[in-house]
Amino acid sequence: MAATQVPTSDEPSTEEPTTDEPTTPATLHLKPGTAWSDAWQRCRSVAPEAFLDDRVRNLWAGEWHTDGRALPATSPLDGTPIAGPPRLDADTARQAVRAALDQHRAWRHLPLAERRARVAATVDRLTEHRELLALLLVWEIGKPWRLAQADVDRAIDGVRWYVDGIEPMLTDRRPLDGPVSNVASWNYPMSVLVHALLVQALAGNAVVAKTPTDGGLSCLTLAAALAAREGIPVTLVSGSGGELSEALVRAPEIGCVSFVGGRDTGAAVATAVADLGKRHILEQEGLNTWGIWNCSDLSPLATALPKLFDYGKQRCTAYPRFVVQRELFDAFLAVYLPAVRSLRIGHPLAVAAPDDPLPALDLGPLINAAKAKELADQVAEAVDRGAVPLHRGSLADGRFLPGQDTGAYLPPVTLLNPPPSSPLHHAEPFGPVDTIVLVDTEAELLAAMNASNGALVATLSTDDPATYARLAPQIRAFKTGHGVPRSRGDRAEQFGGFGASWRGAFVGGELLVRAVTQGPRDERLPGNFPDRHLMP
Repeated sequence: MAATQVPTSDEPSTEEPTTDEPTTPATLHLKPGTAWSDAWQRCRSVAPEAFLDDRVRNLWAGEWHTDGRALPATSPLDGTPIAGPPRLDADTARQAVRAALDQHRAWRHLPLAERRARVAATVDRLTEHRELLALLLVWEIGKPWRLAQADVDRAIDGVRWYVDGIEPMLTDRRPLDGPVSNVASWNYPMSVLVHALLVQALAGNAVVAKTPTDGGLSCLTLAAALAAREGIPVTLVSGSGGELSEALVRAPEIGCVSFVGGRDTGAAVATAVADLGKRHILEQEGLNTWGIWNCSDLSPLATALPKLFDYGKQRCTAYPRFVVQRELFDAFLAVYLPAVRSLRIGHPLAVAAPDDPLPALDLGPLINAAKAKELADQVAEAVDRGAVPLHRGSLADGRFLPGQDTGAYLPPVTLLNPPPSSPLHHAEPFGPVDTIVLVDTEAELLAAMNASNGALVATLSTDDPATYARLAPQIRAFKTGHGVPRSRGDRAEQFGGFGASWRGAFVGGELLVRAVTQGPRDERLPGNFPDRHLMP
């Protein structure tokens, strides 16, 4: 079956109406060639070994297995049934890990030139199927088309950077004694998880990954199939985190555990790896904050604000908290409210005419209807306890298919002064809910910006460079920007966290390679460990 090509443009139509008469909104339809059934048939055509009529397979011991209990799943876009994870039991997962160790022992002795050639070939295959991988991300985790493409491109470009520059990073280093086990959240399957897998393999390790429970299964399965065809020793399995943790975290065969997710699950993983003395990289959530203090020019914030809502703030480097000097609150609102009112929400694949480009949206659905309801309930509870609603978006302004299920969609909400009893006061919402806290002193500013015991990124907008230089080191974030947002970064940029937002070795650039290889016996890796916090 010939593959249907998805358009690459994400720009809105620039055609103007030819009449001054009022126009009614056009009825929207699913873009031809972008249906889930279209994406599934393309997957079956590209990788029939991994995709069956109605389910995906698990990949372990270098083969695809029709095992595990396949669970039902639906897309957050509109409730369309999609492929669910084939969940393995603990015994099968242990077999998969033991087989991964055998692969690791063979792979680690392969010359670097051969590993490099195989990883480069995998990147070429990912590039070839870039649009299909992005379309799967749209259906499985609700990313708008532009952001789905960006996720795939970041993985491709990032791994190519390592392929081109890996030799000096591996000087006097060797692979770990066992494979790297990856347990990652659903929000960035390509640019975080697939990127990490391929760099770990390039460094000489076999790699094991568990598909996220909430989404990304088919995208990861396709990527794993393309990698396996090039001889990359990858294991991809599905299952309950609790049931598989004994194999994926505690198993003696595992050389390193890489985790991306929330603090509750991360704390359990951290306890396990600490007890075992196992190499680990644990990226956890934190309340990233943007402070406004003695700042007369908020135009950089105005420029950044719409992009801060990309993917509904479902990312580890989102900024859901603004800490504002009270006397600047009016100036802040003059910049903030127009930006948040301009945000575009809707079905990422809905168009008015078949030839229209896919819409340029700021956000689509959250990962599922349960998360949307949880956040809506938290907002309602916070308002009931005294928070002031400054902005509430409406789904009536969104772009949706006629009669579609919109249960997973939550329009942006902004609250002033959430009560201390609310989770929105101290925890990352992982959705399009902003909170604003007003302060009068520098001490209050710092306390509010450090409300979650550590964060990944932060920003402080202030006119005086000396004030920034004095206050920034007291903000407990790994990266702090002066009036500009910070991100996870790509290629050479390092990444980590302070406090409870990170456990174990830092990553990014050569630090990622150091984290998954062995160096001198007395080496102390940069990272956040129980006995030390060592910056690069």
